[in-house]
Amino acid sequence: MEMVQVVGLGLIATFLILVIKEQKPVFAFLLATFTGVVIFLSLVDKIADVLGILTQLAEKARVNSMFLETVLKIIGIAYIAEFGAQVTRDAGQGSIASKIELAGKILIMVMAIPIITMMIETVVQILPS
Repeated sequence: MEMVQVVGLGLIATFLILVIKEQKPVFAFLLATFTGVVIFLSLVDKIADVLGILTQLAEKARVNSMFLETVLKIIGIAYIAEFGAQVTRDAGQGSIASKIELAGKILIMVMAIPIITMMIETVVQILPS
């Protein structure tokens, strides 16, 4: 889905949500969530293309696949946490949204440990003993 279509879908959904919100707030929330999911699913092909290119570049550069996999997982966690937090915030649950964001940050920190460990080990090997 191209950007104009995404914006068009977003504007139409926003207009409908504003109209529906007064009478049926639950339906308005469901429409907002559904619209977000449709936009995300429409971008899955683009995401797959980017992942394929990054994998090819990493193979050509002979980068350890663990690094690329870890970075991609971290990016995925960040996007999923952000999407979940936004949906939760749209439902009026700001405190739960904050907890989702915190969980995402902690999981990112956990995922980064192997990379940080390898970097520290490399620096220790370079330094004279």
